[in-house]
Amino acid sequence: MSRTTHASPTTGVFDLARHGDAPALLSDTGTLTYAELAERVDERRRALGDTRRLVLLEAAPEADFVATYLAALAGRHPVLLAPSGAATSESWRALLEAYDPDVVVATDTGWRIDEARAGTRHELHPDLALLLSTSGSTGSPKLVRLSRDNLTSNAEAIAGYLGLGPSDRAATTLPLHYCYGLSVLHSHLVAGASLWLTDHSVSEAAFWSGFEAAGATSFAGVPHTFELLERCGFAGRVPSRLRYLTQAGGAMPPERVRAVAELGAREGFELFVMYGQTEATARMAYLPPELAASRPDTIGVPIPGGEFRIDDGELVYSGPNVMLGYAGEAADLARGRTVDELRTGDLAVQHDDGLYQVVGRRSRVAKLFGVRIDLDRVERILAEAGVPGRAVDRADRLAVFVRNGRHRRRALALLRQRLCVPPFAVTCQVVAEFPLTATGKTDYPLLRASAPGTGDGEPRDVRTLYAELLGRPDAGPDDSFASLGGDSLSYVEVSLRLEPLLGRLPRRWPEMSVAQLAELADPRRGRRSWRLLETPTLLRALAIVAIVGTHTEWFRAPGGAHVLLALMGYNLARFQLAGGTRGHRVAGLLRSLRDLALPCVLWIGAVALVSGKYDWQTALFLTNALGEDRWSDQWQFWFLEAAFLAILLTTALVAVPVLHRLEAAYPWRTALAVLAVTLGYRWAVTGVAADAMERYTAPLVLWCIALGYVVARAHSPSQRLVASALVVVAGYGFFGDLARELTVVGALLLLVWLPGLRLPGPATRAVGAVASASLFIYLTHWVVYPPLDADHDVLAALLSIAVGLAVWAAYPQVRRWLTRDYSRTPGRRPGETAGSRAGSR
Repeated sequence: MSRTTHASPTTGVFDLARHGDAPALLSDTGTLTYAELAERVDERRRALGDTRRLVLLEAAPEADFVATYLAALAGRHPVLLAPSGAATSESWRALLEAYDPDVVVATDTGWRIDEARAGTRHELHPDLALLLSTSGSTGSPKLVRLSRDNLTSNAEAIAGYLGLGPSDRAATTLPLHYCYGLSVLHSHLVAGASLWLTDHSVSEAAFWSGFEAAGATSFAGVPHTFELLERCGFAGRVPSRLRYLTQAGGAMPPERVRAVAELGAREGFELFVMYGQTEATARMAYLPPELAASRPDTIGVPIPGGEFRIDDGELVYSGPNVMLGYAGEAADLARGRTVDELRTGDLAVQHDDGLYQVVGRRSRVAKLFGVRIDLDRVERILAEAGVPGRAVDRADRLAVFVRNGRHRRRALALLRQRLCVPPFAVTCQVVAEFPLTATGKTDYPLLRASAPGTGDGEPRDVRTLYAELLGRPDAGPDDSFASLGGDSLSYVEVSLRLEPLLGRLPRRWPEMSVAQLAELADPRRGRRSWRLLETPTLLRALAIVAIVGTHTEWFRAPGGAHVLLALMGYNLARFQLAGGTRGHRVAGLLRSLRDLALPCVLWIGAVALVSGKYDWQTALFLTNALGEDRWSDQWQFWFLEAAFLAILLTTALVAVPVLHRLEAAYPWRTALAVLAVTLGYRWAVTGVAADAMERYTAPLVLWCIALGYVVARAHSPSQRLVASALVVVAGYGFFGDLARELTVVGALLLLVWLPGLRLPGPATRAVGAVASASLFIYLTHWVVYPPLDADHDVLAALLSIAVGLAVWAAYPQVRRWLTRDYSRTPGRRPGETAGSRAGSR
């Protein structure tokens, strides 16, 4: 067992303190200087202890991750770097069981250091610093063993050919558990440059405004990143301080390389196309930017300190950044260097001008979206599951062949869960027999020739639905509705489209991954004529109809707006607060603020300009603060002001690290505490019963939102009983109107106990449309019904709903035009598809 101790602080791999007060990390919470970062690193190093231990560390673009990672290196603790959520991920279970880390530091515990044991059970080689997955894909325990010299030599080489200095600032556009993304961190730290920590995608407007505000000068991308850039009009919005772009993670089409290089020549930035593998600590070659336009089909020249040779057509690399070797089990962590050069598996040629070009692959290893997939291992995975199959790659797809339909469903479900590529990249066909060559071997060329190039007409899947309905073509198997930025505005449409695919939506489906939901999918279920309508959707539709019907005096059903407030709290808990890092939660909440405020300000402002019906403070949600203390037209949007205030307060609270950690660790108790505060405030101000204006005052109705939050967090039967009792207690007496109180209490009790209701398919679609359009119906009905309601109450109500539906249908186009936001709901960092999770160009 390794028991090496270090009693004194060490600067570790990177000498941070020498850069003093220069900025090191920038984020939404402020700027951290190198000196401050060094202090945090030393504090975390002491917390990790002096005994060398194997540390599993989940990565995220946050200062706490960077400090913990550098602290482990400084304390000479080998780090097994993993994506966020790996500690509890099914796809990582086999790997973690094989290596049994001594310490786990996960994102969802607020970077708490959880010790599996006081010491270590491992024999750890003195040179071992970092363990990275070669593919992050099939759950294989095969890891790359990297040393401190590997890390520093590659970082210095990259910093050298990029010309990095203190004035450079990179955006973290790639996952930091991915060797390419990690190399950006390393190279900037070694040069005294800085990083803007962000998880925004290049398809978001927020990324570009943040890029400018942070003074960033570069970002890295995989081929998919550059596809997104092309779609979102990057050529017309090049940041003013952009100095260079880097591209790796797979070969990019030469025409796109040339186009970006030519754009850079016009706009004043450079493009560095790079080639590498995890086994080389990231980079082996780069194409000098002055050659990108003229030689876009090459990988360029070796990095400083590295050399290439071609052995029987195969590209072989040597240099100080070549790994120590592979690890296949925990015992391998004690091994020293076992390789001196890296056989890349790529077939290459060297041209007369010295540039190298990759022309093919030697082995059966596919590279899909930047991820290297061992096709033989894919077949072994299928065989272990009792599914005889054959696998080939063609046109950025993994094509699998099986011999019956039952095996097809099993193969798709298994591989889409285990492989770190988008589900649409895996296709499966049924064949009568596997073709054989004359020597009796599988005829893979024939299979490849018969494989579909871009899809096989199979039924739509969960990933495809998320890609289209959430505007997230980068959705991967580990993503969920919540992590992809789904919210209450998109929830109804997604749930209605998922239900036919799954047959029955699990209660917590927004938190379940694409892979988990795909396991439940059965295309035959879409043929059912009766569909399950989830209770939140049903209540949302009924509430808005009740509001319109009551206002037009068609019928009387007061309390609908307060039910909508409770539903908003319920959805906040399910979506924006459903796991993820603090930055991810804050970003989701800010998007919700935007998505609520934008249509409201546009509509109310337009009505104010045209008719003078509203004051400016009404359009800006300031009636509670600046309006009169009596009912008037200005108070018609009290419900929206309360919703806006609730999201704003939630954002502010979640932005506080300690509160974020408490909520993530104790969601049920936190929900009870929030309800206690809001309900206590209401009782202190109003007593049991509120007066006419207090029922519509934003701070005094926050308890409705908190109550929905409690209901969403009530998962066990005992918690639901407590939630039910709280619903009754909170609703009692507030309105001084038994009918209204019964409406609110009854609706919330349904939310607690009734998952959904089966209705005919056309009815579910109609109810779903009304629920989706509820915000727009509420906004517009105030100007639609007044001219009609005196004598035509039914017509007034129906017309109000119809106008709201029409505005809802038209709004997405208006929103895209106004915000120039090229994805409906932003989320993952650019390039974080399968193509950025492992492997490298």
